[in-house]
Formats: sequence, C-alpha cells, structure tokens
Amino acid sequence: MLDHIGLKVTDVERSRVFYDQALKPLGISVIMDVSAAETGSTPFLGYGEGRKPYFWINQQARATELLHVAFTAESRAKVDEFYRAAMAAGGRDNGPPGPRPHYHASYYGAFVLDPDGHNIEAVCHASE
Repeated sequence: MLDHIGLKVTDVERSRVFYDQALKPLGISVIMDVSAAETGSTPFLGYGEGRKPYFWINQQARATELLHVAFTAESRAKVDEFYRAAMAAGGRDNGPPGPRPHYHASYYGAFVLDPDGHNIEAVCHASE
C-alpha cells in the first residue's frame, strides 16, 4: 500500500485552484501548506482527509512526466461530481464518467487532465 505520492507542477497556485475544486466532491482538501520559505526551495501542498496528507504537489520548472493518479469515490454520483468540478476548474476531458467493464464489472470512472497534463481519475468500484 502506498503512503503518499508527489507530483511536480509548473504553477502550484494554478494547480491548487484545479485540485481544490476537483477533489472537493471526494472529501479531499489541503491539509498541509508548506511555503517556499519553510522548505528553502519550493512550495508544497499536501492533500488528504482528516490529518493525513497523501497526495502532494510542489512547484518545479518542469512538471513530473505525465502520470495517472486515481482517487477512490464512495459512489458513482461522487465520480460524476468530481468530473463536473474538475472540468469547471479548467481540466480537460480524458474520459467522461461511465462504466469501464474492461477493468471489471463494477468499475465506474472519470478521467480528466490537470493543468500539467496528468491523468487524474475518480473511480467507484461499487456495483451501483
């Protein structure tokens, strides 16, 4: 099991606007905001639930090479909400909400490209 993952983004504030909106329907928000002054280099944002950040972004001149990150959604409706919120936040469609039976019979997901082109997904594995 993974503890956390980090992405390099080219503009942390632009990415913050995107991720704040896109992840809100999933109950995920910024838990840690570490400034450039605190790190001695670049700012970091840690997203998660409760007190545990598990999805980190930090600003660099070059973004991480294109990466796919999938977040668990508690329902298909939350997948739909994620997709709408991510698109409204400037995401680009990479696969609208819907069943993906080629993964498994109950797989329901939506895919959006973030400002740096990372493939961000919300997925629900419940049958309904």
